[in-house]
Amino acid sequence: MSPPVFRFAPSPNGYLHLGHAYSALLNARMADEAGGRFLLRIEDTDRTRSRPEFVQQIFVDLAWLGLRWEEPVRIQSEHFADYRARLDRLWAAGAIYPCFCSRKQVLAEARAGRDPEGQPHYGGTCRQLPRAEAEERMRRGEIHGWRLDMARAGDAAAAVWGDATIAKFNVGSSYHIAVVTDDALQGVTHVVRGKDLEAATPLHMLLQRLLGLPSPFYRHHELLLDERGEKLSKSAGSTSLRELRESGVTSDVVRRRLGFA
Repeated sequence: MSPPVFRFAPSPNGYLHLGHAYSALLNARMADEAGGRFLLRIEDTDRTRSRPEFVQQIFVDLAWLGLRWEEPVRIQSEHFADYRARLDRLWAAGAIYPCFCSRKQVLAEARAGRDPEGQPHYGGTCRQLPRAEAEERMRRGEIHGWRLDMARAGDAAAAVWGDATIAKFNVGSSYHIAVVTDDALQGVTHVVRGKDLEAATPLHMLLQRLLGLPSPFYRHHELLLDERGEKLSKSAGSTSLRELRESGVTSDVVRRRLGFA
């Protein structure tokens, strides 16, 4: 029987903070206690926000915490062909459709309701396009993304997402298709991540079903909060591990503070 596989998969769009440290340490400890493997993955499909210096800092910060991971580290931007292959399968099965609408059009034609990320549900204009017309527009090079046809998928738990974006304009992927692809290719058996991603789990499980991929065991841990009761985040400027280290805080202090002494 193969050992369980855990992973920590940060996005290099800023410096890691204590919330990331907690998640990484928790995954590493659970892997150790289960006699399993601990992987690190860099989720950098968003090329507009990802930076090489943030990637390198992830390695520095995690090593400073005393963590060790298997090599080589999977870096998503090096594997767009894998995500494209999954999109091709979904398109062939009629589970997704190309969307040529601009953001302005999407907002103008949005249906009532919003997805867990706060985006309005897509009105479905491009869902009605005949396949031949859609393929011709793609051949002409029209800019498009890819959306899941939730009505055809028939998944009540994931319906809150509406016709979710599965690949963005000129990117070739999205977080959702990339993460389920990578978890399957890397043999991940346990996904332990923050509660802020709990709403994405039904969508990920739906994609796994549509693609014939195994579904890992999911667990969503509590989030670390700041003094205002808000979750730690890069966008809010939460104190980074780098700043803590440079101010003289030791990794032992951080580990004790997070309950990993």
